[in-house]
Amino acid sequence: MSRRPRAASVPTTAVVSTVLSVVGVVALAGVIAFGITHLGFLRAGHRAPFVAWTLIAWAVFAGAVVALRFVPRGWTTRIVLGGAVVVGIAALVGPPNTSTDSARYAWDGIVQHAGTSPYAYTPQSNALADLRPDWLFPDKIDGTCKPLEPRMRGLGDGADGHCVAINRPDVVTIYPPMAQLWFAGVRAFVPATAQYMPFQVAGLLVSLGVTVGLVMVLRRIGRPTWWAALWAWSPLVASEAVTNSHVDVVGAALATAGVVLVAFGRPVWGGIALGAATATKLIPAIVYPPLLNRWRHWWAVPVGIGVFALLYVPYVITTGPKVLGYLPGYLSEEGYEDGSRFALVSSVVPGDAATVVVGLIVLLAALVSWRLADPARPWSAEVLMIGVTFLAVTPRYPWYALLLIPFVVLSGRWEWMALNLAIALRGVWPSAPAFRWWLLAAVLVILVVTLVRTRRDDWLRWGRRLDPRGWRSVDPRSRDRVDAG
Repeated sequence: MSRRPRAASVPTTAVVSTVLSVVGVVALAGVIAFGITHLGFLRAGHRAPFVAWTLIAWAVFAGAVVALRFVPRGWTTRIVLGGAVVVGIAALVGPPNTSTDSARYAWDGIVQHAGTSPYAYTPQSNALADLRPDWLFPDKIDGTCKPLEPRMRGLGDGADGHCVAINRPDVVTIYPPMAQLWFAGVRAFVPATAQYMPFQVAGLLVSLGVTVGLVMVLRRIGRPTWWAALWAWSPLVASEAVTNSHVDVVGAALATAGVVLVAFGRPVWGGIALGAATATKLIPAIVYPPLLNRWRHWWAVPVGIGVFALLYVPYVITTGPKVLGYLPGYLSEEGYEDGSRFALVSSVVPGDAATVVVGLIVLLAALVSWRLADPARPWSAEVLMIGVTFLAVTPRYPWYALLLIPFVVLSGRWEWMALNLAIALRGVWPSAPAFRWWLLAAVLVILVVTLVRTRRDDWLRWGRRLDPRGWRSVDPRSRDRVDAG
């Protein structure tokens, strides 16, 4: 009498890892939801709880991802996608809690649907008074906006009886044309009375789309799909793409799609995506240099520039040179002109010279990433380019860091997540000295991990690629992998 073969048993480690990863992502969703519903809006006197909340969320996130690393392959993708939905829904449970930027998004969309260019008038202009919904422009309470601060502020220009949720209501919008199309598109499906939720839901959909796209690319390049959790479960993505619904998630999604398309031999479509990304938020332009290591990738550059220019045309026709909006004033206000905003460089090279040094660092990063990039897999070079730029420029707003995460996922350069954490902490604790220490700690993590994981042969190969004497002898159409990792 023959015995039935026993079904293969699942190793205990795999079962434990699966349980821990599921419990971890559910716990992460709980931490995120608790912070949104119990901490309220970020106030100057209540920053310590936000720092503690951020650190707890990142610790739970790290633990869940580590556990996911040991989950059986057949379950990994399902848990990644399911966790992305759970964390995303948790991020929807309350209004924006650290930023009021989406109030400006809503206003720009409302203005455009009324047939007016968002670059033509400031939010406090009486020319647009009839468009003001109560949730963006509430009445003062007992003649003051104090009870509504810091989410609201006073509104001038003849509207003394009102408050406003929009920051910088006395200047025109700063956002480029693709961002404006996004604002108008999201607001096209809701009435003017709809508040923050439309952009939060739209941000969640874009975030989930990026997660699915990353899973597909990881499978194509033969890497484990658990890496996608670095985006899908990231507290920074939940906070900045969903809760605060920053348009940067659209720029990051388009930039990632553009780089992937170019790397996979679709430079025209990639150029279209890259041009749209740059017209969403200008910063995605820094993803270009690593793409120029193969001759056919050059097509992405003129296509991207062309798309960027075309997106401006309708607004230039209606508004003229005002399409620059508040950008020049913003750059001056944020300290880009005098170098005061560069947390690391300005501590060594103060004054205007800091701006020059930062410019040279970014140019050097562009040159190195161009030379080291694998044309077919430029992910590590993109991490190098974006990461070094962020270390030089030191953005004080965490939503900028959304651009870096997809390339960390594709490259496996997890150590660069330390930089994202440093920038996230800067968003809830605006202390320049503390930010320098957080950045230096991130640099230490990046350097140590890079030194440990890099072999001697890699250093020699990179040295040959960076040696100017050998540049002319290398066929630019070569498919040899010279990736920075």
